[in-house]
Amino acid sequence: MTSLRAVVVGTLCLAHAVSAIRPIWSLGDLRQLEAEEEKWDSHQIQTRQDPLDISKLSFAYPEQVINVPIDHFHNDSRYEPHSNETFGLRFWFDAKHYRKGGPVIVLQGGETNGANRLPFLQKGIVAILAKATGGMGVILEHRYYGRSYVTPNFTTENMRFLSTDQALADMAYFAKHVVFPGFEDWDLTAPDTPYIAYGGSYAGAFVAFLRKLYPEVYTGAIASSAVTKAIYDYWEYFEAARLFSPPGCALATQKFTAVVDNILIEKAGSKDVVKLKAVFGLGNLTNDKDFASSLTNGISRLQETNWDPAVSSPAFYEYCNNVTSHELLYPSLKFLESDVKHLITVGGYAKEADSFTAQMLNYIGYVNLTVIQKCHDRSEDIEACLGSDSDTEFYHRDSLDTGRWRPWPYQFCTEWGYLSTGSGVPKDQLPLISRLLDLDYSSVVCREAFNITSPPDLEIINKHGGFDISYPRLAFIDGDSDPWRAATPHRIGLPERESTVSEPFLLIKGGVHHWDENGVFKNETKPGFPPASIVGVQNAEVEFVKAWLTEWAAERRSSGRTTMPPMVR
Repeated sequence: MTSLRAVVVGTLCLAHAVSAIRPIWSLGDLRQLEAEEEKWDSHQIQTRQDPLDISKLSFAYPEQVINVPIDHFHNDSRYEPHSNETFGLRFWFDAKHYRKGGPVIVLQGGETNGANRLPFLQKGIVAILAKATGGMGVILEHRYYGRSYVTPNFTTENMRFLSTDQALADMAYFAKHVVFPGFEDWDLTAPDTPYIAYGGSYAGAFVAFLRKLYPEVYTGAIASSAVTKAIYDYWEYFEAARLFSPPGCALATQKFTAVVDNILIEKAGSKDVVKLKAVFGLGNLTNDKDFASSLTNGISRLQETNWDPAVSSPAFYEYCNNVTSHELLYPSLKFLESDVKHLITVGGYAKEADSFTAQMLNYIGYVNLTVIQKCHDRSEDIEACLGSDSDTEFYHRDSLDTGRWRPWPYQFCTEWGYLSTGSGVPKDQLPLISRLLDLDYSSVVCREAFNITSPPDLEIINKHGGFDISYPRLAFIDGDSDPWRAATPHRIGLPERESTVSEPFLLIKGGVHHWDENGVFKNETKPGFPPASIVGVQNAEVEFVKAWLTEWAAERRSSGRTTMPPMVR
């Protein structure tokens, strides 16, 4: 058996500690994710960009529940046996900016606990748009995530109702049936109230599809870092790091990877393989693929960067600073110098052995600090922490308490793909992660957790248009340095689209993963902060949403319908 590693679509959780968004997952990562979900239950998690902890945010924005159908599609055999029951879908709202006739701004929570998104009601994109339009701000949790439980457990059979189509129908149902506490006398439902959707990453693609499938319900949608093209072998996740990392970082990583692969693949079973694992402190890892995967931590962290230092992880740049330094940053590793020089030589870089040794020692030091130390912190030996066969029972945990890691793997195993590989990198290009990391290795969770042995049905997603998706009042916002850009309509190499008020198409220079979603309080602003690129795109969002609402009101008048929500309750 190989270990659990998979690229996952999604958004940058501003509470990074509980983010489900990692380019590569290990069993240890999943155990940690489960532990962090327990912290959510006890309100012990703090959001990185705000001193308020979740209990205080939850006090400011009490959790609400709307009962929605478990099964919206009784004619689709995919969901057999069908269900006539409902489940409680969680949401939170902020009415402080609401004015009569204003829109409802709904942020789709995506593949995480919806409480992660509460800060956006205060000072992120929802607050910005609600204040500018007199709107009601809403965070809507996705079925199966957080506490929006659909079934009594996460068995494979009970996961059948977890699909993008079912969740899209939830969001439409919400807009047509919601009653906001304190506003019981008003009908604030679609289509008599304009609804604007926002989502980032998976949720960005989600709201793009929502606008196209339910145009009479959602007046417009902003799709940020929207991965509208499902891709099985998403080796391009690391292209952003190759193209946009600090000088020398990508090249050093490519050379490290080449040395590792030249030894693991060309000298498989040799003493050099033993020595290679030993210098990294990973000699107890029996599976070469587990070892190769354990080296990917640094270069995979670009997605965690943000324009706001309060929410940005420094890990990517710390990694690059380590591997580009020609000065030995870990003096305690000097005793490995001759072994490392030997490995560089047998790994194909003999001419650079002298100049490259300090960098590789720093690479080893970084892995020790960020990977091995975490195992020690969990009091686990290396094989138990990083090995593929250390806890196979974990894959079968499917209770609501111990299986909360299961929903997103189920989605990428059945519909979305996005498995990260080094094997998929073109042969004329040096990869940033080992070529040993292939689809078979990345898809083990599909086989072991769900008994899914075939590739996902990508057409379920790509039927909506893929890279070419467009629709009136549908905006695409992307960062030019986003690891997920290659799965969005802003993919490098696609024909340039014209950006219009009806179909905005904006690229944030230097931006990474849905950087427009975050915001700061007014008293936190200063010259140059937020950066002009973020201020510009958020101002543009305000202006085109206002234009959409004006257009919606004109359409209502021309059809003889009122533009103000009537007091019907």
